[in-house]
Amino acid sequence: MGFGTLALVGAAGLLGPLLALRSWHVPIVLGELVAGIVLGSTWFGWLDPTEPTFVFLARIGFALVMFVAGSHVPIRNPALRHGIWRGLGRAAAVGLIAAALGVGIAELFGTGNAMLYAVLMASSSAALILPIVDSLHLAGPGVLELLPQVAIADTACIVILPVVIDPTHALRAALGAGAVVAAALTIWALLGFFERHGIRARVHRTSERRKFALELRISLTLLFTLAAVAASAHVSIMLAGFAFGLVVASIGEPRRLAKQLFAITEGFLGPLFFIWLGASLQVRELTEHPWLALLGVLLAVGAVLAHVAMNITGQPLAIGLLASAQLGVPIGAAALATQLNLLAPGEASALILGAMLTIAGAIGAAALMARPKKHLPP
Repeated sequence: MGFGTLALVGAAGLLGPLLALRSWHVPIVLGELVAGIVLGSTWFGWLDPTEPTFVFLARIGFALVMFVAGSHVPIRNPALRHGIWRGLGRAAAVGLIAAALGVGIAELFGTGNAMLYAVLMASSSAALILPIVDSLHLAGPGVLELLPQVAIADTACIVILPVVIDPTHALRAALGAGAVVAAALTIWALLGFFERHGIRARVHRTSERRKFALELRISLTLLFTLAAVAASAHVSIMLAGFAFGLVVASIGEPRRLAKQLFAITEGFLGPLFFIWLGASLQVRELTEHPWLALLGVLLAVGAVLAHVAMNITGQPLAIGLLASAQLGVPIGAAALATQLNLLAPGEASALILGAMLTIAGAIGAAALMARPKKHLPP
């Protein structure tokens, strides 16, 4: 992989912001995936997704993307604690409905991936939903109850995904996930100790005064340590990144560190990962095998049905539709399945198609929720 390829990746990454320019609620990753699809295996073939350096850089980007997703989970938000039981109940109910739908879809297509489909349809993307809520200034009891539901679903599905995507090695994946969680809890305890005793604040002041970027260096070291634990335990690094994001979110992410991580992730390694993922997908097989496109559509419809069914618990339909938005879990499943050849050709593309359709529905629901209410004259 040379500088010419890096320049091509950098230029391709600009498609994300260009597509999101008119309305930033269109996820930037959509343009990056499209760029990868066009430049990769599906069309021009200018990017080789099997090139070792490209793969390694994409794995780093994957870990950072999942770290950012984990850091978006509002662990310190009081609303999360106030509505945790209702959110837990709704997340569990969505999971049960998704499990039933997953069995039906797997039987219909004969793939045997019922549990994977269930996890996908039950997931909610905190990294996508929370910025939409913030940007549109959505408020009210329904939105407050949405926060714990999304946080619980996002966390649970990412932890479960490595187990269900490769059932033949489920025990190994479960033990590996346990090792990553234990390592993350150890880091959480250490960082909490440093925070309580003012060590982190002193390091921050020294780093800011001397321009050492110590917090960034330490954070990347800890992230890569968790990724190494995950790799040695045969678990996807998506769990390592997400777990460390949760740790940082629970301790409190300094603004300077947030800006630094945003720059390195959103400016280079994140787009590189999504472009690599797009280049790896065999989207043309969706046209060669229309049943795969139908699979993606049904996964999106199943996710929407499972979430809007919570209307029977008093949740507004628009909020249920917003909660059905998927991003991290289907992208993680597609990336992991592509690396390990766990799915049928083109099936990973179907997972991404389903996720994009749920995002479109969520954006529409958020736009309706943000519209000013018309008041009738007395």
